[in-house]
Amino acid sequence: MKRITIILLSVIIASFVYSQKPSVQIALLKYNGGGDWYANPTSLPNLIKFCNKNLGTNLNNNYATVEAGSSEIINYPFVHVTGHGNVIFSSLEADNLRRYLIAGGFLHIDDNYGLDKYIRPQMKKVFPELDFVELPFDHPIYHQKYNFQKGLPKIHKHDDKPPQGFGLIYEGRLICFYSYECDLGDGWEDKEIHKDSEATRLKALKMGANIIQYVFME
Repeated sequence: MKRITIILLSVIIASFVYSQKPSVQIALLKYNGGGDWYANPTSLPNLIKFCNKNLGTNLNNNYATVEAGSSEIINYPFVHVTGHGNVIFSSLEADNLRRYLIAGGFLHIDDNYGLDKYIRPQMKKVFPELDFVELPFDHPIYHQKYNFQKGLPKIHKHDDKPPQGFGLIYEGRLICFYSYECDLGDGWEDKEIHKDSEATRLKALKMGANIIQYVFME
């Protein structure tokens, strides 16, 4: 798809998200391989509610579930991926994700501990020519409404490593953001699930809001 089409798509999306017209819906990616793609069921509803309240977005309160190989994926400008276990993209699914991302879609991958060794080789199927690069702390995704001077906040311990934000950049555009050793999705969940403090949950939600704002406004 030509770049002008991508630009026009972005303008149309922004006009819907920040208006009272029918709201845009974001989606959760369903994948094969046996991993729990459905982990953190309360995370996206809470993030949507937070964004609508604090960013003035008009996101649909109900997120969609879309399969990696579905033609319907193009209807969702933001697709979230999470889980702990195995991920497998068939060649057809990889091609479909590639077309979606080149056409202007955005993928947020959130390592829910254990996902890293599975998702990296699968994303290589999608973009063999690209490598994940760590985004610098001054990248705009960390400085939308909320400023994160040191990049991603640390939400859960995992392997006790510093959190890292990686990206896939295609023709100068960030098409995929990968939050690693952070676990934003757990921080978005209902408080009673992980017993996180309000301060920790707020950091996670603010960073999630930055991602949403970056996707729809950049």
